[in-house]
Amino acid sequence: MTAKLSANDLTLIRGENCLFQDLGFALKSGELLLLEGQNGSGKTSLMRAIAGMLSLESGEILWNDVPVSQQRQEFHGALVWLAHRTGLKGDLTLVENLRFEASLRPQAKVDADIVYKRLGISKLKSLPLRSLSAGQQRRVALARMLLADVPLWLMDEPFTNLDREGRKLVMTLTEEHLANDGMCVMAAHQDIEIDATVRRVSL
Repeated sequence: MTAKLSANDLTLIRGENCLFQDLGFALKSGELLLLEGQNGSGKTSLMRAIAGMLSLESGEILWNDVPVSQQRQEFHGALVWLAHRTGLKGDLTLVENLRFEASLRPQAKVDADIVYKRLGISKLKSLPLRSLSAGQQRRVALARMLLADVPLWLMDEPFTNLDREGRKLVMTLTEEHLANDGMCVMAAHQDIEIDATVRRVSL
Protein backbone atom coordinates (compact mmCIF):
# COMPACT_ATOMS: atom_id res chain seq x y z
CA MET A 1 0.00 0.00 0.00
CA THR A 2 1.22 3.49 -0.85
CA ALA A 3 1.75 5.42 2.38
CA LYS A 4 0.17 8.83 2.70
CA LEU A 5 0.59 11.73 5.12
CA SER A 6 -2.01 14.48 4.93
CA ALA A 7 -3.40 17.38 6.91
CA ASN A 8 -6.57 19.45 6.86
CA ASP A 9 -7.30 22.94 8.22
CA LEU A 10 -4.32 23.12 10.59
CA THR A 11 -4.12 26.17 12.86
CA LEU A 12 -1.41 26.76 15.45
CA ILE A 13 -1.08 29.71 17.81
CA ARG A 14 1.99 30.25 19.97
CA GLY A 15 1.62 33.06 22.50
CA GLU A 16 0.06 35.96 20.64
CA ASN A 17 1.22 34.75 17.22
CA CYS A 18 -0.75 32.68 14.76
CA LEU A 19 1.97 30.67 13.03
CA PHE A 20 -0.35 29.17 10.45
CA GLN A 21 -4.06 28.89 9.82
CA ASP A 22 -6.24 26.60 7.66
CA LEU A 23 -3.11 24.87 6.40
CA GLY A 24 -3.34 21.61 4.50
CA PHE A 25 -1.11 19.28 2.51
CA ALA A 26 -0.97 15.77 1.08
CA LEU A 27 2.17 13.69 0.65
CA LYS A 28 2.55 10.25 -0.90
CA SER A 29 5.33 7.68 -1.10
CA GLY A 30 8.27 8.93 -3.14
CA GLU A 31 7.53 12.60 -2.43
CA LEU A 32 9.24 15.38 -0.48
CA LEU A 33 7.29 18.03 1.43
CA LEU A 34 9.48 21.13 1.67
CA LEU A 35 8.61 23.61 4.43
CA GLU A 36 9.70 27.11 3.44
CA GLY A 37 9.83 30.34 5.45
CA GLN A 38 11.98 32.66 7.52
CA ASN A 39 13.23 31.84 11.01
CA GLY A 40 10.27 31.95 13.38
CA SER A 41 7.72 31.36 10.64
CA GLY A 42 6.60 28.04 12.12
CA LYS A 43 8.53 25.37 10.20
CA THR A 44 9.82 23.58 13.29
CA SER A 45 6.49 23.99 15.05
CA LEU A 46 4.67 22.38 12.12
CA MET A 47 7.12 19.49 12.17
CA ARG A 48 6.66 19.09 15.92
CA ALA A 49 2.88 19.11 15.43
CA ILE A 50 3.19 16.38 12.79
CA ALA A 51 5.27 14.33 15.26
CA GLY A 52 2.63 14.84 17.94
CA MET A 53 4.80 17.05 20.15
CA LEU A 54 2.60 20.14 19.84
CA SER A 55 -1.17 20.45 20.14
CA LEU A 56 -2.99 22.26 17.35
CA GLU A 57 -5.80 24.77 17.84
CA SER A 58 -7.70 23.10 15.04
CA GLY A 59 -7.30 20.66 12.17
CA GLU A 60 -6.23 17.08 11.80
CA ILE A 61 -3.16 15.16 10.65
CA LEU A 62 -3.82 11.81 8.99
CA TRP A 63 -1.67 8.78 8.26
CA ASN A 64 -3.08 6.58 5.51
CA ASP A 65 -6.38 8.47 5.81
CA VAL A 66 -6.77 7.67 9.52
CA PRO A 67 -6.31 10.47 12.11
CA VAL A 68 -2.93 10.17 13.84
CA SER A 69 -4.75 10.77 17.13
CA GLN A 70 -6.33 7.34 16.69
CA GLN A 71 -3.07 5.49 15.94
CA ARG A 72 -0.25 7.32 17.67
CA GLN A 73 1.87 4.26 18.44
CA GLU A 74 1.62 2.94 14.88
CA PHE A 75 2.41 6.37 13.43
CA HIS A 76 5.40 6.98 15.68
CA GLY A 77 6.74 3.57 14.69
CA ALA A 78 6.60 4.67 11.05
CA LEU A 79 8.81 7.76 11.37
CA VAL A 80 12.26 8.90 12.39
CA TRP A 81 13.14 12.52 13.10
CA LEU A 82 16.34 14.48 12.49
CA ALA A 83 15.88 17.56 14.68
CA HIS A 84 18.11 20.52 15.63
CA ARG A 85 19.18 18.53 18.66
CA THR A 86 20.15 14.97 17.89
CA GLY A 87 18.39 13.52 20.95
CA LEU A 88 21.33 11.18 21.49
CA LYS A 89 22.92 10.48 24.88
CA GLY A 90 26.26 12.22 25.35
CA ASP A 91 27.68 9.64 27.75
CA LEU A 92 26.94 6.70 25.46
CA THR A 93 29.05 5.68 22.48
CA LEU A 94 27.85 5.87 18.91
CA VAL A 95 27.06 2.14 18.89
CA GLU A 96 25.34 2.21 22.28
CA ASN A 97 23.13 5.09 21.18
CA LEU A 98 22.09 3.38 17.97
CA ARG A 99 21.42 0.07 19.73
CA PHE A 100 19.08 1.89 22.09
CA GLU A 101 17.35 3.56 19.13
CA ALA A 102 16.94 0.16 17.51
CA SER A 103 14.61 -0.85 20.34
CA LEU A 104 12.22 1.99 19.49
CA ARG A 105 11.36 1.25 15.84
CA PRO A 106 11.72 -1.42 13.13
CA GLN A 107 15.24 -1.78 11.78
CA ALA A 108 16.33 -2.13 8.17
CA LYS A 109 18.14 -5.26 7.05
CA VAL A 110 21.42 -3.50 6.41
CA ASP A 111 24.94 -3.93 7.75
CA ALA A 112 25.48 -1.19 10.32
CA ASP A 113 29.23 -1.14 9.63
CA ILE A 114 28.54 -0.32 5.96
CA VAL A 115 26.32 2.56 7.07
CA TYR A 116 29.00 3.85 9.45
CA LYS A 117 31.62 3.70 6.70
CA ARG A 118 29.43 5.53 4.21
CA LEU A 119 28.84 8.31 6.74
CA GLY A 120 32.51 8.51 7.67
CA ILE A 121 31.99 7.62 11.33
CA SER A 122 33.50 4.12 11.50
CA LYS A 123 36.48 5.27 13.55
CA LEU A 124 34.24 6.98 16.10
CA LYS A 125 32.31 3.91 17.26
CA SER A 126 33.95 3.60 20.68
CA LEU A 127 33.87 7.30 21.56
CA PRO A 128 31.19 8.92 23.76
CA LEU A 129 28.92 11.22 21.77
CA ARG A 130 29.88 14.27 23.84
CA SER A 131 33.44 13.99 22.51
CA LEU A 132 32.32 14.29 18.86
CA SER A 133 32.00 17.52 16.92
CA ALA A 134 28.56 18.87 16.05
CA GLY A 135 28.98 17.70 12.47
CA GLN A 136 30.01 14.20 13.56
CA GLN A 137 27.01 13.97 15.88
CA ARG A 138 24.84 15.01 12.96
CA ARG A 139 26.22 12.08 10.97
CA VAL A 140 25.39 9.72 13.83
CA ALA A 141 21.82 11.03 13.69
CA LEU A 142 21.80 10.31 9.96
CA ALA A 143 22.93 6.75 10.72
CA ARG A 144 19.89 6.40 12.98
CA MET A 145 17.68 7.30 10.00
CA LEU A 146 19.40 4.88 7.62
CA LEU A 147 19.21 2.00 10.08
CA ALA A 148 15.49 2.50 10.69
CA ASP A 149 13.02 0.65 8.47
CA VAL A 150 10.39 3.40 8.37
CA PRO A 151 8.67 5.22 5.50
CA LEU A 152 8.60 8.76 6.92
CA TRP A 153 11.63 10.94 7.53
CA LEU A 154 11.18 14.28 9.35
CA MET A 155 14.24 16.46 8.73
CA ASP A 156 14.48 19.85 10.44
CA GLU A 157 17.32 21.88 8.88
CA PRO A 158 19.27 18.70 8.04
CA PHE A 159 22.28 20.61 6.66
CA THR A 160 23.09 22.26 10.00
CA ASN A 161 26.75 21.74 11.09
CA LEU A 162 27.58 19.82 7.90
CA ASP A 163 30.24 20.77 5.37
CA ARG A 164 29.62 20.83 1.63
CA GLU A 165 30.35 17.11 1.31
CA GLY A 166 27.98 16.35 4.18
CA ARG A 167 25.18 18.44 2.65
CA LYS A 168 25.58 16.64 -0.66
CA LEU A 169 25.44 13.30 1.16
CA VAL A 170 22.17 14.29 2.88
CA MET A 171 20.56 15.00 -0.48
CA THR A 172 21.83 11.73 -1.94
CA LEU A 173 20.48 9.75 1.01
CA THR A 174 17.14 11.53 0.79
CA GLU A 175 16.88 10.81 -2.94
CA GLU A 176 17.58 7.14 -2.28
CA HIS A 177 14.94 7.01 0.46
CA LEU A 178 12.33 8.57 -1.82
CA ALA A 179 13.28 6.28 -4.71
CA ASN A 180 12.54 3.34 -2.39
CA ASP A 181 8.98 4.63 -1.80
CA GLY A 182 9.87 6.55 1.33
CA MET A 183 8.64 10.06 2.03
CA CYS A 184 10.21 13.07 3.67
CA VAL A 185 9.12 16.30 5.34
CA MET A 186 12.04 18.75 5.30
CA ALA A 187 12.52 22.28 6.62
CA ALA A 188 15.49 23.97 4.98
CA HIS A 189 16.78 27.46 4.22
CA GLN A 190 18.77 26.33 1.18
CA ASP A 191 17.31 25.73 -2.26
CA ILE A 192 16.72 22.01 -2.71
CA GLU A 193 17.67 20.26 -5.93
CA ILE A 194 16.45 16.69 -5.82
CA ASP A 195 15.30 14.10 -8.32
CA ALA A 196 11.85 13.57 -6.83
CA THR A 197 8.40 15.12 -6.66
CA VAL A 198 8.54 18.13 -4.32
CA ARG A 199 5.46 19.56 -2.59
CA ARG A 200 5.89 22.95 -0.94
CA VAL A 201 4.33 24.64 2.08
CA SER A 202 5.17 28.33 2.52
CA LEU A 203 4.92 29.67 6.08
